[in-house]
Amino acid sequence: MPDSLVPKTVSVLSEGYDLARLKADAFAGLTVAIVALPLSMAIAIASGVTPDRGLYTAIIGGLLVSLLGGSRVQIGGPAGAFIVLVAATGTRHGLDGLLLATAMGGIMLVAAGYLRLGQYIKFIPYPVTVGFTAGIAVIIFASQLRDLFGLRLTAPEPGPIVEKIAALASVADTVNGAAVLTAGLTAGIILGLRRVRPHWPGMLIAVAAASTVVALLQLPAETIGTRFGGIPRGLPAPTLPPFSLEKAAAVFPDAVSFALLGAIESLLSAVVADGMTGRRHRSSMELIAQGIANFCSALFGGICVTGTIARTATNVRAGGTSPVSGMLHSLFLLLFMLLAAPLASYIPLAALAGVLAVVAWNMIEKPAFMALMRSSYGDAVVLLATFLIVVFRELTEGIVIGFALGAVLFIDRMAKSISVGETQPLAVLRSENGEEEHPVIADDPDTVIYRISGIFFFGSAATVGTVLDRIADQRRNFILDCSEVPFMDSTAANVIEGTLRKAERTGVRFIITGARPQVRRTLYRHEVRPPRVLMRGSVQAALATIKSERAE
Repeated sequence: MPDSLVPKTVSVLSEGYDLARLKADAFAGLTVAIVALPLSMAIAIASGVTPDRGLYTAIIGGLLVSLLGGSRVQIGGPAGAFIVLVAATGTRHGLDGLLLATAMGGIMLVAAGYLRLGQYIKFIPYPVTVGFTAGIAVIIFASQLRDLFGLRLTAPEPGPIVEKIAALASVADTVNGAAVLTAGLTAGIILGLRRVRPHWPGMLIAVAAASTVVALLQLPAETIGTRFGGIPRGLPAPTLPPFSLEKAAAVFPDAVSFALLGAIESLLSAVVADGMTGRRHRSSMELIAQGIANFCSALFGGICVTGTIARTATNVRAGGTSPVSGMLHSLFLLLFMLLAAPLASYIPLAALAGVLAVVAWNMIEKPAFMALMRSSYGDAVVLLATFLIVVFRELTEGIVIGFALGAVLFIDRMAKSISVGETQPLAVLRSENGEEEHPVIADDPDTVIYRISGIFFFGSAATVGTVLDRIADQRRNFILDCSEVPFMDSTAANVIEGTLRKAERTGVRFIITGARPQVRRTLYRHEVRPPRVLMRGSVQAALATIKSERAE
């Protein structure tokens, strides 16, 4: 079943897992680990925590996402989308509050998975996903300006983008040429290798090259060692975040934001993976795995975990075929941490900022953004509203408002798609033997026929009701053809019931034809049923009934 609560690992092992697949998964896992190593540290630093916490997140979270998840190739870890939320939560509530919010968000994701809420992520409009992704990219880039230019602030860096830009502009005279050179070298190597050697681990090569240049030339660029003192060689012991009802209530909104963004980001990543592999993920199991991964990441001092599109795509392109590649990616990261932790001290912060600058540029779906701007006024409004609110207000607020605008736009389009009006039936009806044809009352002055075409719901109820109110009181028979109504809600049924009451007061016979089972059930619940109305399968059948009664 596509949405069963069984991890894909179980499915893969039940199919049979041989040495050839293990080799392919091991190579893919190593490739992804090489990409994730600098990226995890860069995201952690940009999120306002130490680089080792990014590695904890990738190791613990990544392992559990692959082991328990609903996708065969999903790679979990820290994501750029969370940078703003994590940084803001850490600023407001401290590290303990951040870890508690991460754990609580994980519990919410587990609950969402068991409630089968993952299937509803598909209802998020495309302009919203493009807009919030582009907004996140702008925020990520803005968060790296300080390290890209080596700027020195005397006060803490502001979070909101306008205040951030103003604060950084005020210390523009502190630009560090070595930092600019390092960031430019890093970004240049990544982009250059992507063009000439796309299969090489460009990010790791670029960071290693930049670190070597800074160390050999003794450039005055800040490094992980000078700011953080390096990273530890190993994982810490798991510990529950300090808990109190007061603290939990304070971080609850942040936990909701973590859960909402984690669900959206991970399931979008899983959908991308489905498109690349031809498989189908299990959305509810994916949410459960993401929830467990976030909770356990917090136990080890890690930050938010989610499915990551770039690393998942790298896994697929490198030949990953099962969750084993994701689990091995985590184990390779742990091995790097155990063996090469001292070398991390030499990594320039400007190099990691260059990595994130490239990530931000790649996150913006530029062709999709421009296509939506040209497609329609409504889509452009939803896109820009989401983008601007994410950049200048808050990420979750941008998603919610963008979704609301998208829903209003959809309702407006559906309401305008319905049509209702007087119509004429076919003037003939086949006899029972299917051969002879004879005329049916098609132009009866005592009979009027209206046809509704389209989804009849609250958005279009007022339009249809206005038309139906024009029924002439002197007509003896009113036929309402619903054969082209695929769906009807309670508001629409109430409109028809009001028309029926008017018909009853004036002695007009009301006949409904062609109603589908769902439409008929909705009408019956609102007392639009025999004997108040006649129900017939077609307009012709209704006219035949009128003719036969007149003949009697």
